[in-house]
Amino acid sequence: MAKRKQGIYEKFIKRGLDLICSLIVIVFFWWVYVIIAVLVRVKLGSPVLFKQERPGKDEKIFKLYKFRTMTDARDGDGNLLPDEQRLTGFGKTLRATSLDELPEIFNILKGEMSLIGPRPLLVRYLPRYNETQHRRHEVRPGLSGWAQVNGRNAISWEEKFEHDVWYVDHISFGLDMKIILMTVQKAFLSHDGISSATSATMEEFMGSENVK
Repeated sequence: MAKRKQGIYEKFIKRGLDLICSLIVIVFFWWVYVIIAVLVRVKLGSPVLFKQERPGKDEKIFKLYKFRTMTDARDGDGNLLPDEQRLTGFGKTLRATSLDELPEIFNILKGEMSLIGPRPLLVRYLPRYNETQHRRHEVRPGLSGWAQVNGRNAISWEEKFEHDVWYVDHISFGLDMKIILMTVQKAFLSHDGISSATSATMEEFMGSENVK
């Protein structure tokens, strides 16, 4: 497959904007991180941060950082309880406002992520993608993305990946600004798409029937 041609914005400007914006957030909103970290420690316990390996650009693995939103509650046999039972009201608020994602700003600062791009998913999903779905990894994963402002967890995996690949093929400054504005509106005003129709988060992606 021929290598996708990058536009001027993607090639020369997008990373610089990511770096500037991430530094601004850290310098001016460090106190928000402190407040949330203290609340997470008190209400959910430690560690305060949730860390997990995720695939980034070109499917290179990096360690993603988030504020934890679940307890470590277990059953009598020592097994973790289902997500629905470990996700507290405070955790739901963090997710609804996307404040749990704030530590990913450091992933952006390090160049592992971008402000806007396909969300970084689980490493075990990689062999389950079809050829088209793998294209979501042609760009850095994002703090928010086209799929997140067009349904988030309320749409199917196939729809999400269609939105991701569409974004890859249509990256522009105007589109990124539009997604940022839509993200703010949905995260702090409407809270749309936080959960899927059948789960507190999102069902596991097991692969698509279409192999192309």
